[in-house]
Parts: sequence; structure tokens; C-alpha cells
Amino acid sequence: MKHIIIGDLHGKNVWRQVDVEKYDKIVFLGDYVDSFTLPDLVIDQNLQDIIQLKKDFPDKIVLLLGNHDVQYMFYPYLRCSGFRDSMKRPLKALFNINESLFQIAYQHGSYLFTHAGLTNAWYLEFMQIPRWRIKDSPQTLADILNAANDSRNCSLIYRCGIRRGGERGGGIIWADKSETETDMLVGYHQVVGHTPIDEVYSLSYGDTSITYVDVLDNKTYFHEIDC
Repeated sequence: MKHIIIGDLHGKNVWRQVDVEKYDKIVFLGDYVDSFTLPDLVIDQNLQDIIQLKKDFPDKIVLLLGNHDVQYMFYPYLRCSGFRDSMKRPLKALFNINESLFQIAYQHGSYLFTHAGLTNAWYLEFMQIPRWRIKDSPQTLADILNAANDSRNCSLIYRCGIRRGGERGGGIIWADKSETETDMLVGYHQVVGHTPIDEVYSLSYGDTSITYVDVLDNKTYFHEIDC
């Protein structure tokens, strides 16, 4: 299955360069909003058009959530840098009205796509919650993570890690690259954004890997995977 992965946009319109017809899945890694340079109108229009793209191709487009998106969905409880007071009401409404179109994780086989990534330490903590234990479940890890997010009863997902000013390990929308590259989740090939880098960067050993693709601040690049 041919995937193309679009990293953190922060209001940019470069995603329009992707030919939707060429791919089986188009995965947006989240952080559609909050730019230090683009005006509100551009950010809002890009998000509306991405949402419409999902409506036009519901089975092909995957819209993941990032920390900059979630802070508007849950305003005023999950604030992070870049927050725009001028956009708090329209973005909260836009995300919440279209909530069913977004998810926290996507998985195809052993490939796992989230905004920031999972560490073994965070996963073990998550698995201590009886409701979310994956053992003997027919569901994938992404299914479990999405169910936890939909329940609105799993603060671990939204937890900010020490490296980003919080406490303990960061959750899957907040984990820093320094956390995931030293403790990448065993048995999965992860693709994540969140931590800005100059070039796409991958680490791997055996059946475990992680690839960081948040490069759109430096160049236009979309990561392709055939899996």
C-alpha cells in the first residue's frame, strides 16, 4: 500500500502539491495550525480545505492530531506555545464540529503513525490501565489509542514530557525526539513529526525503527512508504 506522509504544516499550503490519485493513503501528522508568520485567514482556510479533502476522500485521507490542534479542541486546558487568542473560538469550533474526522494514531501492519511517537516507558504505563490493555485483543495498538482518545478519559495521551516543560514521559502528541530516539517502541516502525529537524532522520534495529519527518519549516518534502 502506497503511503505519503505530510509533516507538521502550521498553516502552510504545501500539502496542495500532493497528487491524491497517486497514493492509497495520505497521512497528515497533525499540527495544522499555529504559525509565527502566516495570518489567521490563511491558517483557517488551509485547515478547512484539509477537512474538506478528508470528506471528499474519507478512506484515503488520515488526519492525525498534534499538540497544537488539541490545545484548541480542549481550550483552555491544554495550552502550548504558539497559541493564538484571536483563533481560539473559530478553531475550537472547527475542530470540534469535525471531531470524527480526526484520530490520534494510524497503523498499517507494523507501521505506526502518530504526531510525536511512543516510547516503551510510556507504553508500559499506558498498559497498566486495565481498560486499555492490548494483550489478547483483536484490535491494533492504533485502535486502542484512538479509543482512549475518544473516551476523553486518558490524560496520558496529552501529557507533556520533561523535555517540553512537563513531568515524566511525554505522551503521543508531546514526546520529544530525545525521548523517542533513546526508547523507541519495540516491534513497530514509527513515523512521526513534532520535533523540527533539517533533514528526515531514521533510526532502526531489527523489527524496530522510528523516522522523523518534521522538515517543512526548511524544505518541501513528503515522506513516501510502501508497506
